[in-house]
Amino acid sequence: MRTREQLLIVAVFFLFVSQVWAQEPLLSTPWTEAASQAEVPLAEYPRPQLSRENWQCLNGKWDYIGGKDAPNALNPEKEAAFEGKFEPILVPYCPESFLSGIQRKQEINMWYRRTFEIAKDWKDKDIILHFEAVDHDATIFVNGQKAGTHAGGYDAFALNITKFLKPGKNNLVVAAHDSNDGRYPSGKNGPRGDYTFSSGIWQTVWLEPVSKTYVQRIKLLPDVDGKRLQVTVETSDKATVSAVAYSGSKALPTIKAKSGETFFIPIENPRLWSPNDPFLYDLTLTLLDRAGNAVDEVKSYFGMRDVRLGKVNDVVRPLLNGEFVMQVGLLDQGYWPDGILTAPTEEALKSDIEYTKRAGYNLIRKHMKTEPQRFYYWADKMGLLVWQDMPCLWYPDEDTTRYRTAFREEYKELIDQHYNAPSIIAWVPFNENWGAFDVKNITAWTKKYDPSRLVNGNSGFNNNPSYQKAYGDPGNGDFVDTHIYVGPKGASEPDDKRAASLGEFGGVGLFVRGHMWPVENNAYAYEPTIDALTDRYVFLMDFVEQLVRYKGLSVAIYTQTTDVEHEVNGLLTYDRKVEKMRLEKIKAVNEAVIKAGNDLNMQTKK
Repeated sequence: MRTREQLLIVAVFFLFVSQVWAQEPLLSTPWTEAASQAEVPLAEYPRPQLSRENWQCLNGKWDYIGGKDAPNALNPEKEAAFEGKFEPILVPYCPESFLSGIQRKQEINMWYRRTFEIAKDWKDKDIILHFEAVDHDATIFVNGQKAGTHAGGYDAFALNITKFLKPGKNNLVVAAHDSNDGRYPSGKNGPRGDYTFSSGIWQTVWLEPVSKTYVQRIKLLPDVDGKRLQVTVETSDKATVSAVAYSGSKALPTIKAKSGETFFIPIENPRLWSPNDPFLYDLTLTLLDRAGNAVDEVKSYFGMRDVRLGKVNDVVRPLLNGEFVMQVGLLDQGYWPDGILTAPTEEALKSDIEYTKRAGYNLIRKHMKTEPQRFYYWADKMGLLVWQDMPCLWYPDEDTTRYRTAFREEYKELIDQHYNAPSIIAWVPFNENWGAFDVKNITAWTKKYDPSRLVNGNSGFNNNPSYQKAYGDPGNGDFVDTHIYVGPKGASEPDDKRAASLGEFGGVGLFVRGHMWPVENNAYAYEPTIDALTDRYVFLMDFVEQLVRYKGLSVAIYTQTTDVEHEVNGLLTYDRKVEKMRLEKIKAVNEAVIKAGNDLNMQTKK
């Protein structure tokens, strides 16, 4: 029987919970309510290119300790005590977001706790605990024992927690520390990044049962010229790999090889992946023991496509499957008023891609952040080219051994984790000299490490933050890239080895009362109405077409997909409720600019 004091504590706790969730979002999206009410938000399988049937999502309500009096969470040896001090938080939304139920201004030391049980049919399996992203230093405790650590805000990590488990309920505690000082890779999520901070767990947490011998990572490289797919399967122990690719429902011949060794799957008459035909092959990989018994099976997919530079009418241009495709895209920052860096739902995550396609674009530049792998799955499936930025650090000259090393390590890990996505056609290690260091060397390293993609070493090298010296044009890589606001006059022209890219331009704003973040809003220029903004955009893109036809421009990326907090220069309002331009007109002019590239291809063939 509970004492009066215990009942009082319970009453106060639930009163606090009701007050937390009674908060109003600063700006809601069409998905805010569904996300806040979900028992298990973002419950979709998180890793589409290496999937298994059995898994358990750990998203949902966790216990949480944060705020200025929270215990130090930087590499602790023991977990914090949660007695009477915790509050509820909705994982995987960061504590700064409305959807978390916390909505703090900035967290540095964070502690999370929840219990879980292992399914009975997982009894003889190893259990892998996955974190898609925790910002920045994470320490994991299982049943009071330290299970592992990880540093990095954007890359996924996993731990084998089998030896820490017990029958029945298990206790999981995550300590997360985020200094939010810009010294580690942070992108816009830093002291000079303009927007709301984002800390702690911000992508899906999940469990997965595996055999002692299991697939850990796969690497898929399409070889269009060779009519084959190059495959490498990394495993926990040596095994035989049986690989079957599928073209629709048709199974291609089975290939067997040893794990850890590169092998090839023949793809006769390959159907090439492109924005106009985003065809994906399915792939099943089965691990066999010495007796030929299956010990693990994973599903994946791949797209057959080739990306390289080539000359069209003696002009260096990017080629997709051997032809110049004019890349017309949007700068896509992936911020949300309710979830900050985390889309509120799967439908929300898809919605920006769907709108981009409907508006006639064939490219996005994913700016200064990475997304969960499901984002790239939808880009692969819908047919949208992606330039992927590396989130910058802000102070590259401070403790260079530590912070520059952290940048390089996380950059490599992000390339590895997203390597298999056919939609990603270019890596962008640096933007506008922000945190730029060793740009020429890092650009060269990227090209050598992943020669199957293009590299834009310093997008917008003509711009520079005031607090550091400009690195400028590295002179190598695949693009000469400037940012021109409003532009496009003054855009780069190609040289004898690199294509010309207008990595950012536009940024023309429109105020939409009732749909703006509650701060002073701004843009590079303004128009008073939807029709005026649409006409301005059409005029800018007409100018882009001239640059494509007569000045060698190959890429034009308009700022931006949506408004972001104080910036009101999106095609959509920040809450995604209002289209700020006439869709049919922007689609028509985008398609006209892309057609200009096709016309140049036809001239070459004559």
